[in-house]
Amino acid sequence: MRYVPPADVAEALRVQEELRSRVNLVGPGPTAPATVAGLDVAYAEGGDRLAAAVTVLDAATLTVVDEAVSVGRPAFRYVPGLFAFRELPALLDALDRLTVRPDLLVCDGHGLAHPRRFGLACHLGVVTGLPTIGVGKTPLVGEWAEPGPERGAWSPLRDGGEVVGRVLRTRDGVKPVFVSVGHRVSLDNAVDRVLALCPRYRLPETTRTADRLCRRALATAPA
Repeated sequence: MRYVPPADVAEALRVQEELRSRVNLVGPGPTAPATVAGLDVAYAEGGDRLAAAVTVLDAATLTVVDEAVSVGRPAFRYVPGLFAFRELPALLDALDRLTVRPDLLVCDGHGLAHPRRFGLACHLGVVTGLPTIGVGKTPLVGEWAEPGPERGAWSPLRDGGEVVGRVLRTRDGVKPVFVSVGHRVSLDNAVDRVLALCPRYRLPETTRTADRLCRRALATAPA
């Protein structure tokens, strides 16, 4: 679907409410994707410029097979709960520059685990139509018990009595990550896909490669 930036906070809230009903939380989504894309955004000091990066990885080898970046300005002012509106235009521009269409998107951020159950991963999934997962380094909402110390251990992330994601240990003894459904993926499958993308480090290789690309692009872009 075509993305139209909101004019103000009231319109952004209306857009979230409207699009939230279109989110597919069942999936199950691809269990053996050929390609998986990571999406991340880096901000310049002061927050007035950003670089949005997408890296597409071969799901079997985790090597980068395509990448694209978009450098520009945040598209919306900072408002808690509406952060996706700042980054969506640049991320969509970067996705449009790809030559390989990914089977799955993995966002550095949240999906259902959002105060209004419509985080960046949900928004990107609905707009692009692609299966999407959110993987956050820190929680945005919810309560949880510490999962076991071993790789693959998890506990439910609950908010207001609702399970909105899982707290997942991707490496033995390291801090967990926060996995939530974005669009067209089941939570079980989302966890399996994230573990497959974390053979050596806490964060998925999709996030690591996209993070490096957007930081490099921001550092080398003209002021």
